[in-house]
Amino acid sequence: MFNGEKVLDIHGHHSTPPQFRAYAYNLIALRTPMGSRLTITDEAMGEAMARHLKILDERSVDVQFISPRPVAMMHWEQPNLVEHWTMTTNDVIHQTVGLHPTRFRGVAQLPQVSVKYSPDTSNCLAELERCVKELGFIAATLNPDPAGDRQTPGMNDPYWFPLYEKAQELKTPLIVHASISRDPRITIIPHNYQYNFMTEQSLATLLLENSDVFTRYPELKIIICHCGGTLSRFIPRAQSSGIAGGGQVGISTRAPAHIEEHEWSDNLFFDTCSYDQDFLETALKQRGVSQMMFGTEAPGSGTGVLNPDTGKPADDMVPVIDRISFLTADDKKMLFSETTKKVFALYKE
Repeated sequence: MFNGEKVLDIHGHHSTPPQFRAYAYNLIALRTPMGSRLTITDEAMGEAMARHLKILDERSVDVQFISPRPVAMMHWEQPNLVEHWTMTTNDVIHQTVGLHPTRFRGVAQLPQVSVKYSPDTSNCLAELERCVKELGFIAATLNPDPAGDRQTPGMNDPYWFPLYEKAQELKTPLIVHASISRDPRITIIPHNYQYNFMTEQSLATLLLENSDVFTRYPELKIIICHCGGTLSRFIPRAQSSGIAGGGQVGISTRAPAHIEEHEWSDNLFFDTCSYDQDFLETALKQRGVSQMMFGTEAPGSGTGVLNPDTGKPADDMVPVIDRISFLTADDKKMLFSETTKKVFALYKE
């Protein structure tokens, strides 16, 4: 709670017992789906979630929207494995929500595959519909580069339109979160998947901001994790002089008199999951408080890292936001709950 209001965390990933990971390893090793779906007892699931719930309590989080662990979505595998693993993952998330219905809401994994296996996102529609209509999920995770090979069309491309249309129909926000990358240039970097998150989420932001996606799908809601990846280093157009730089020597160039800006304030949002306060503050200023929602990824990469400014774990984000001087009480209320309730139409108290 914060000042008597519930804190809603839109960026969480499910915690699971060892047999969940063992099932995944066997699936990959055997190269074929097992004969029966994974069964985890409620007792085993409860043990796995005990630490997770304790961390949420310590971080003043009342309700968390839980999605698959991004590095475990297996989108780079062959379609029959991806489909089986996706349904298994969603069933386990559903089980977790059922055990703790006041603390969690489900965010679906989609059976995304390499573009060489599917010409568009139509293969994701049946599972999205199952998760929303049968399992009660309120959103879905979208991986902008499922194969990890940078060959999937950008998020402004018609490749994504079947999924956008279905998500709009179901009133289901899509939460953009990248996974692993097979780019050989970053494999030498420790935790290279984190840098891939930044790269893919930044590109998704730029492509969506400069496209007609939300003109085509005016009710579509997309949330990009980690403040949208990176931030702009440019002066906003409204403040520019109209003189364009970067021309050839001796050639004067000017910016176009008018560049149409697509209106996306009702469609494109970002979460606050940045563990650097300076970065987060700039994101809030650039994106606008009304476009951002509270997200922590707790427990996750920030759980074991101490924030020297607060003396608390890095993913304890409530005190970080509370100490940002330019945020008003109304701003904080928007960030912690109000905007989330507006965007996630299927969320119910």
